[in-house]
Amino acid sequence: MLSRPSGPPPGPLDGFRADQIYLGADHGRNERRVWLAAGICTLTLTAQLAGGLAFNSMALVAGGIHMAAHVAALSVAGLAYLLARRYAADRRFSFGAGKVGYLAAFANAVALGITALLLAGESLTHFSGGAETHYHEASQLAVAVLGVNLICMWLLRPGKGASDRPDDADDVNLRGAHLHLAADVVVSILSIAGLLAGGRLGWTWADPLAGLLGALLVGRFAWTLGASAGAVLLDLTPSPRLTAEARSRLEAMGARVLDLHLWRLGPGHHAAIAVVADPEGRPASAFRAQLADLSGLSHLTVEVREPLLNEAGESPGPALTRKSASV
Repeated sequence: MLSRPSGPPPGPLDGFRADQIYLGADHGRNERRVWLAAGICTLTLTAQLAGGLAFNSMALVAGGIHMAAHVAALSVAGLAYLLARRYAADRRFSFGAGKVGYLAAFANAVALGITALLLAGESLTHFSGGAETHYHEASQLAVAVLGVNLICMWLLRPGKGASDRPDDADDVNLRGAHLHLAADVVVSILSIAGLLAGGRLGWTWADPLAGLLGALLVGRFAWTLGASAGAVLLDLTPSPRLTAEARSRLEAMGARVLDLHLWRLGPGHHAAIAVVADPEGRPASAFRAQLADLSGLSHLTVEVREPLLNEAGESPGPALTRKSASV
């Protein structure tokens, strides 16, 4: 029988973040700006639809329908901020509601991917000719949409202190909304160039080519965003930097790290489980204190094993000692 280790009690279950709220540092700011951008896009699409019906312009109607996609994407991002804030302290979420934003970002990545496919399909059909393109009217509409998207992109830029934070503190939900607008900015610029080339130089192939290039770029945005959000949802190791630092700190105490897992709880918040073999028999609280000031680590579980239990290559799971503590 192993004796209970002496020393101070392990402390509360979540000593690093007693409130278990794992929201990003700029959560409130980003939420307000996403809703403001959604409002601007809503007013723009309303004006486009009203103008299209009043002046019998299908170009304006099509522009309004396209702007509705931005409203939908921004609304998804805004609802994610709202729900994450509202349920941040709900105990039904084992590790808080910080991952809601990643789910919204993944949904926006899927929407971007579908947009890329539709844009590519429409562009390919225009290579073979078809309906006459009204270059002047279409160019004016593209410039107007570009202006609205640039304003919304400026609103959704990261906060002033974001550049000083590590990459693992990135708010992927905000980046998803920002990428959605950035993709349309790129498509608008390419469309304007293609329309000008078609209207002034007679290059009828320039407009669909611009659309096809835009589709490829939007597809790349969708893949990048989906990979970032999906990695968090699937609990891939989020930060090699943080993992290496935690391991080196534990090994600096003379202990052997048997098992170490990190996963992300929200922007700038991570959880970790560490299993160590300590020849000196120190309590888990000593190792917990060694990692207490590690930036980005908000929840930690430490399990201490007796060295004799590991000489036969036993895995960390079966025979845990009583020197375990979660913080």
